[in-house]
Amino acid sequence: MISESYIRTLVEEKLQEMDYFIVDVKVSSSNTIRVEIDGDKGVNIKDCVAISRHIEGSLDREEHDFELTVSSAGMDQPFKILRQYQRYYGREVEVKLREGKKLKGKLLQADEDKVSLETSEMKKIEGKKKKQLITETIDVPMEQVNETKVVISFK
Repeated sequence: MISESYIRTLVEEKLQEMDYFIVDVKVSSSNTIRVEIDGDKGVNIKDCVAISRHIEGSLDREEHDFELTVSSAGMDQPFKILRQYQRYYGREVEVKLREGKKLKGKLLQADEDKVSLETSEMKKIEGKKKKQLITETIDVPMEQVNETKVVISFK
C-alpha cells in the first residue's frame, strides 16, 4: 500500500515551486489517492496536472496499481485547515456550530482558538419604532465550530 506520508512528501516537493498549500491528502486501502490543494489566488488546472504527473512519475505502476486525483479545494466545501480561513478574510462565511446553530458574517480573523465574525442583523431597539441594523463582532471558540464555508454570491 502507498503511504499518505509519502504522497504528502511528493506533493510538498512540487509545491515548493508553486504558490499553493496542501488542504488534504488521502490514500485508501485500494490505493485511491486524493490530493486537495488551494492557494491564496485560487488553483490553476495546469498546476494540478503538474502535481499529478510529479506523483505518477515517482510511483511505480508495476509495483502499485493506483488511482490518482489532484484537485483544488472547492469553494462549496467546508474548510479543513486554518490556512483556508486566512485565505478568506473579509469574505462572507457561514459557520455551523456543533449545537446546530448557524452564523453568517464577514470573516475577520481565525486562529487555533477562535473564529471572529462581523455580523449584521435588523433588531428592535427599545424606544425606537423601526428595527435598526446592528453590527457586532462575534468570537466563536474553534471547538464549537462544526464547519465553515464561504457564502458564494454573484454581485
